[in-house]
Amino acid sequence: MPAANERLLSGQLIRYVINGVVATFVHFGVLQFNIEVLHIPVAGIANAIAAIFGIAISFVGSRYFVFHGQQGSLLKQGSLFLLVYVAIAALHALVMYVWADRFGYDYRIGFLIATAGQMVFSFIANKLLVFK
Repeated sequence: MPAANERLLSGQLIRYVINGVVATFVHFGVLQFNIEVLHIPVAGIANAIAAIFGIAISFVGSRYFVFHGQQGSLLKQGSLFLLVYVAIAALHALVMYVWADRFGYDYRIGFLIATAGQMVFSFIANKLLVFK
């Protein structure tokens, strides 16, 4: 791989991690706000609402900061991004189901494995499909 391509990929990976951390903090902050300030009594609902904010931040960060994909159609990129996230959620759930429910292994380890796979899949799908 030529040096320029390696630097580009390295920079994208660093920005991807930064974007993920920011989106996660937003997600958690909104979750905490929903539970502690708005007093939403069901954590699953509070989390679903918070996830919308985290995903929105992730999309904006990916489009303008990580992949610089603003030349593409916003509607097309947004639709593909949501499709990727639906696929990721399904894969994450499948890994958790097989790991914890079928094999009986520790769900926390399964979560880490699923999340690691999610990060890899998300980066590749966003780079090659959504923000190409």
